[in-house]
Amino acid sequence: MRNFTGVELTLGFSPCPNDTFIFYALLHGKINMKGLTFQPYLHDVEQLNRMAINHELDISKISFAAFLQVQKNYLLLTSGSALGSNCGPLLISKKQIAPAEMNNRSVAVPGIHTTANFLFDTFFPQHGVKTTMIFSGIEDAVINEIAETGVIIHENRFTYEKKGLQKVADLGELWEKSTGYPIPLGGIAIKRSIDKAISITVNELIRESVLYAFAHPEEAMEYVKLYAQEMDETVMRQHISLYVNDFTVNLGERGKAAVNRFFEIATERQSITVQTLPAFIC
Repeated sequence: MRNFTGVELTLGFSPCPNDTFIFYALLHGKINMKGLTFQPYLHDVEQLNRMAINHELDISKISFAAFLQVQKNYLLLTSGSALGSNCGPLLISKKQIAPAEMNNRSVAVPGIHTTANFLFDTFFPQHGVKTTMIFSGIEDAVINEIAETGVIIHENRFTYEKKGLQKVADLGELWEKSTGYPIPLGGIAIKRSIDKAISITVNELIRESVLYAFAHPEEAMEYVKLYAQEMDETVMRQHISLYVNDFTVNLGERGKAAVNRFFEIATERQSITVQTLPAFIC
């Protein structure tokens, strides 16, 4: 088996519990690293999307909605993804609003390149003024009536009701009903210019890192807590349980089919010219 001693790669992921849980073992030498080392960069997902668009990182978490913009330079790994059922972004409001009443309503979204924004535009194309902001500020934006509605992601789906906010629609549920597939939120992209043997090894290491975290959850949680200090531990665990699953270990054929269907719809809706390049490393 090849050893890649001396090869260091930049790795971008978010400080959210699911990502820190996934990458704990890989960054702390808990698995056989095959000589590879990683320089981590932790940022909000929209910042990671922009960094990938600018080709700044060797490997990065990326919204599936942003991948088509970087496909010429990146491939998708089959391990590390956030994909599943009943885990999609939620559209929320302060006052009760029916989905049919969304026309011309203002909205706060967690970034133009996010899957959440793509889903919102897909199901509510007649919305009003849109404001982009970091995901963690959207609840307060709705509470303070900066926006009438907001699209929330990550752990906010576990906290919005406690703040007196209401669900207008579950965008993931709308997606699943309209397509029959689980909702693809984000995946791990790696530069096409990287040696294929290294890329395949990185994919294997991420898979092993996820499995290690599943086998040693309390150990991994100590790393998770470093980046989620203001989050209730119960919410951390709910977050991980929702977004880290069998698809994270390996997309498999069902997961790949879901992602490919997402790309087909995105291509049709956004009139994107897609090059005939393979999307996945393996």
